[in-house]
Amino acid sequence: MKTLSDSVIKNSYIPIMAEIQSIERLSKDEMLFRVHLPQPLNHHPGQFVMVGLPGIGECAISISSSPESGKILEMVIRKAGNVTGVLQQLKKSDLISIRGPFGSGFDLDEFRYKKDNGIKDIVIIAGGLGLVPLRSLIIPIMEHKSDYGRIHLIIGSKTPGEALFRSQIQTWRSQPDCSITELVDDPDLQEWDGDIGLVTEPIHKLKIDEKNTLVVLCGPPVMYKFVLMEIKMNFNIPDEHIFVDLERRMRCGLGKCGHCQINHVYCCKEGPVFRYSQLTDLAEALN
Repeated sequence: MKTLSDSVIKNSYIPIMAEIQSIERLSKDEMLFRVHLPQPLNHHPGQFVMVGLPGIGECAISISSSPESGKILEMVIRKAGNVTGVLQQLKKSDLISIRGPFGSGFDLDEFRYKKDNGIKDIVIIAGGLGLVPLRSLIIPIMEHKSDYGRIHLIIGSKTPGEALFRSQIQTWRSQPDCSITELVDDPDLQEWDGDIGLVTEPIHKLKIDEKNTLVVLCGPPVMYKFVLMEIKMNFNIPDEHIFVDLERRMRCGLGKCGHCQINHVYCCKEGPVFRYSQLTDLAEALN
């Protein structure tokens, strides 16, 4: 029998209520929320949801779980304002509102290795919180690794204390044809077993078939210009094979408020996942 939740989950304007199953502190400012939904979101990697509390407000949060996670939704919430501050005070079994999923995402079929398209290298570069939305792409690739080619992950953080999902990254290392470089800008006297530097530094060392490679970027705005410059200096990768995940001031998810607008493009609708070829004529996109 069709329930109220069955009907409203398809309406982007009406939130559904989801129960918090667990909250795990990942760092000083970030917490991983696992919530149980009335039914699966059927999201694509790279999409986001609007998360809120009645009477408090809502905010855009990236989906960090695999599209195969069913009724379990994982999100990393960083304390960055009034709504996120209240969300971080919640506990197991509390209810939060969810709207979405919103925006464009990654098409996993395009990333799979196929003889007819020849793509066999996937380069994923994540800076800071950029790993959070890209985790929704990395997990299904790692869980079905035989369907994909070589994977190259470059993951950067400011300090060791801000490095996320390190134990999971360690399990990814065991996958065949998978290279992972973890870096921090500054170890700051903390214990660190990875590399020290910026995410731009390992790029020239990549061994890839540049004409048959997909590149994915997500991180702070200052990162994009220099990462793209490094890629273009060292490899002849077509612009349409470079994906940029822009987490940019999204407030409503519906293209109504205008906060995420880049010229004539609404990041919450046309994005947040763009091909670089879509951004070359948008001067403000990567600033």
